[in-house]
Amino acid sequence: MATDLDRKRKFATKKFAQANYCEYICKHILAYLIMETRRDVFQAIADPTRREIINMIANKSLNLNAIAENFDVSRQAISLHIKILTECGLIAVKKQGRERLCEPNLEKLNEVSEWVNKYKKFWNTKLDALEKFLDDTAQTDNR
Repeated sequence: MATDLDRKRKFATKKFAQANYCEYICKHILAYLIMETRRDVFQAIADPTRREIINMIANKSLNLNAIAENFDVSRQAISLHIKILTECGLIAVKKQGRERLCEPNLEKLNEVSEWVNKYKKFWNTKLDALEKFLDDTAQTDNR
């Protein structure tokens, strides 16, 4: 026959297991959200090392060691940068024998180009209006 203490112990164990499960789920959801953030192309190009990696492989596919040789950071750090670039779709890692080659997939940069062009048009319009205003002011002063 189960005593009151046994029932409390069983209840506490069940609640503890639920709390651990909730913590497990929350950690995985958080990890997923962080990964989703990394998939943003703007996040990928925000880091100068990742921009340099993109420049290096833009014309020629390179293996991870060839890329890592050009930086004063660990190979693990370069692998993390490669992972982020892969997650956001800017590069693809292809296995070729024992090597892993990084190949460019730069179509995603069109998103950046479109964003820049939108603001370029905005500022060109503003600067053209300023130029016209200054020209009109200069002509008025000359009269």
